[in-house]
Amino acid sequence: MKLHDLAPAEGAKRPRNRKGRGIAAGQGKTAGYGTKGQNARSGRGGKLYFEGGQLPLVRRLAFKRGFRNPRRIEYAVVNVGDLMERFEADAVVDRPALEQAGLIRANELPVKVLGDGELDGPLTVRVDAVSASARVKIEAAGGVIELLESVDA
Repeated sequence: MKLHDLAPAEGAKRPRNRKGRGIAAGQGKTAGYGTKGQNARSGRGGKLYFEGGQLPLVRRLAFKRGFRNPRRIEYAVVNVGDLMERFEADAVVDRPALEQAGLIRANELPVKVLGDGELDGPLTVRVDAVSASARVKIEAAGGVIELLESVDA
């Protein structure tokens, strides 16, 4: 097979509809555009968002305000209080343990520990990020924090 042998499958390409080319073409006279009116004229219709004088949809909706940071890092968050409920003292808390405990979903998001709640016993926490208040509580309880590869901010 050579390049000149290539052709689309039979019936895959339909000829374009040549409107306004006489009766024999099947789309003569008004060419399927009806009679008179703005949409029958050459140039076909008015402005894209014009709705006949009614306030257009884009002006009826509220402005989308604010700022979305393109470099924001989305975290799967876990609170210190949740760790104490699910893990014994001196336990190692990492992604597999958190997934097994049902605290995070098995997804790609990095894990961050936040400081809500109290911690009674020491834990070894291996996560991607820890808030300042969580760090204070974990270390005060005698725990150890091991941060995984740093997530670029």
